[in-house]
Amino acid sequence: MSETQVSDSGTFQKAVGVLILLQPILKFLILALIFLVAFFVRQFSVVRFESIIHEFDPWFNYRATQYFVEHGWDDFINWFDEFAWYPLGRIVGGTVYPGLMLTSGFIHWVLNGLNMTIHIREVCVFLAPLFSGLTAIAAYLLTKELKDEGAGLLAAAFMGIAPGYISRSVAGSYDNEGIAIFALIFTYYCWIKALKLGSMFWGAMTSLVYFYMVSAWGGYVFITNLIPLHVLTLLLMGRYTSKIYISYCTFFGIGHLLSMQIPFVGFLPVKTSEHMAFIGVFGLLQLVAFSYFIRQYLDDTNFLRLIKTTVVLIIAGGLGGLFLLSSLGYIAPFAGRFYSLWDTGYAKIHIPIIASVSEHQPTPWTSYFTDLNILVPMLPVGVWCCFQNLTNENVFILLYAATAVYFSGVMVRLMLTLTPCACIMAAIAFSSVLDTYMRDDTAAGRRLTKEEQKTYQSPHLFTRASVVGVVTYMLIFFSGHCTHTTSTAYSSPSVVLAYGNSILDDFRESYYWLRQNTSPDANIMSWWDYGYQIGGFSNRSTLVDNNTWNNTHIAMVGKTMASNETEAAKLMEYMDVDYVLIIFGGYIGYSGDDINKFLWMVRIAEGEFPDIIQEHNYFNAQGQYKVDASASQTMKNSLMYKMSYYRFGEVGGQDRVRNTPVDTSQINFEHLDECYTSEHWMVRIYKVRKNVNRDTPAPLLGAKGGAKKRGINA
Repeated sequence: MSETQVSDSGTFQKAVGVLILLQPILKFLILALIFLVAFFVRQFSVVRFESIIHEFDPWFNYRATQYFVEHGWDDFINWFDEFAWYPLGRIVGGTVYPGLMLTSGFIHWVLNGLNMTIHIREVCVFLAPLFSGLTAIAAYLLTKELKDEGAGLLAAAFMGIAPGYISRSVAGSYDNEGIAIFALIFTYYCWIKALKLGSMFWGAMTSLVYFYMVSAWGGYVFITNLIPLHVLTLLLMGRYTSKIYISYCTFFGIGHLLSMQIPFVGFLPVKTSEHMAFIGVFGLLQLVAFSYFIRQYLDDTNFLRLIKTTVVLIIAGGLGGLFLLSSLGYIAPFAGRFYSLWDTGYAKIHIPIIASVSEHQPTPWTSYFTDLNILVPMLPVGVWCCFQNLTNENVFILLYAATAVYFSGVMVRLMLTLTPCACIMAAIAFSSVLDTYMRDDTAAGRRLTKEEQKTYQSPHLFTRASVVGVVTYMLIFFSGHCTHTTSTAYSSPSVVLAYGNSILDDFRESYYWLRQNTSPDANIMSWWDYGYQIGGFSNRSTLVDNNTWNNTHIAMVGKTMASNETEAAKLMEYMDVDYVLIIFGGYIGYSGDDINKFLWMVRIAEGEFPDIIQEHNYFNAQGQYKVDASASQTMKNSLMYKMSYYRFGEVGGQDRVRNTPVDTSQINFEHLDECYTSEHWMVRIYKVRKNVNRDTPAPLLGAKGGAKKRGINA
């Protein structure tokens, strides 16, 4: 070897050494950049509109957070909100997952402690983007344990920009999932670490993060069942080790007790069927551990016979005990939401209020390619790669993939649980491809001879370059798709609508009108979709809201909307209603209005009052749901129809949503007065006439007295 070759080789080795030394710094910079991208890509809604809370549920979360910040933990946990579900009220502390409020309140306290004065609303608006960056880092940590750091960095990048996660974590989307997905992924990371090391410390860490998850979102049940499923699968595969025993027992003992400290959860972990797998696998693990302990005293034949007998007896005894305890009422049976996960038609028949929510509908195929794009075809590639190296941790991610793919097809909302798994699997797939086609086949630091260079620069090199080029193009295309989808589909707040080049602010203007022009003790009746927003914006009592805990109360509102005006007036007097608010999109072409939701009001009411309300009465002679001249008389006489189309002829009478003309000349009111219609006719508010002479039952609570004490200033 010549002196020049030796010199070049030494220089090359030094360069490699410098890169190795810089690797931790480069990794940190890449993760920091991913964190920033994840945060800033979720700011389109703030840039295009303003800093505002989105959607419906977030408005209750914001109102509850504000109450917590102003009154403290003791008052919050004991808060009885008398203005929700009038006249029933709501015990907030015992009916809410407080993790979201506590997290925001803690951040607000820290910032103000550092003399960074900031309103709690801004903390709420930017909380989800902040946690999305943390979720990307959690995805890196988990994927690194499954494969390597290269795959981890890809998973973090995918997690930071995937629309399936952005849909619930844009700025202003102040909902439980904004922090819960971070807790979900970090819990899985801690579990894999505990399983690898057999560490009580990591088992305890898994419990602590699981506790945070329980405090944040009801989806914690996914963890409660997936980890036991993982342990059971490993046992069936004959992979029992002391590491599994230590990890699971630590997680079960601490996590189970901690989860019961959340007031909304309470004793559910020991009294509901959804948690029985968690307990059952713990018991099974004890017997398996005991069997392995006495193995030293048995030969292989007797040991296998003992194991098989033990497993059969435990499974049979467990199922029998579960059935017996459920029959006796000690363990609550599976809830309707559980059955709706296995039968997509169950909710529509038995629980129409669940089926009425758009995000509870089965997921269309187009949503997969909108929310995941190239992650869809790469997910099965990642599954195949995991099967090639079937370690304990890869068994876990395969179980995660199988369950997440199934449940994502049942409900649109559960696409959120599939997205992290799709990001991880796609990262493993891309990383495996790049490892194969970018691998250095030469010895480290040795330069190729001329003969070797001729061989290396053959079509083999062209194939490598082509594959790397295709992967690069796919990644660039994916980033463009994510940015476009985020900016167009997931960055519009529901309370402010973009219409061409203008902004429609009918919702906020209407809620503000209620706040300024109605008595502080006024009761507002609307469909449950708008209850949280009315409470948050207008600070007025509502009959129903998005908590949907009382189906009969909601059915009463649906019955009122579906009845003729005379009967509806009696019901409104009975429920002590002062104002009725509806959403109407016929003038502007807004399809999410109450006429399009009306059949669900009818179905929910029919479930409670089948002798009075029947869905078929609202169809025309051809069995179609219409609002034009062919509409049934029952439909035309319904309170919802009359409130929607009253005076509509003055602006043309052409319903742009249903694409049909509507004759409104005969619509008049005897018991209601129109008091407000927004600029674009999207919100219509009617006042109920009081002290009229009609035969009506006694009011539910008698006469109201004085203005009520408001919990917060929204």
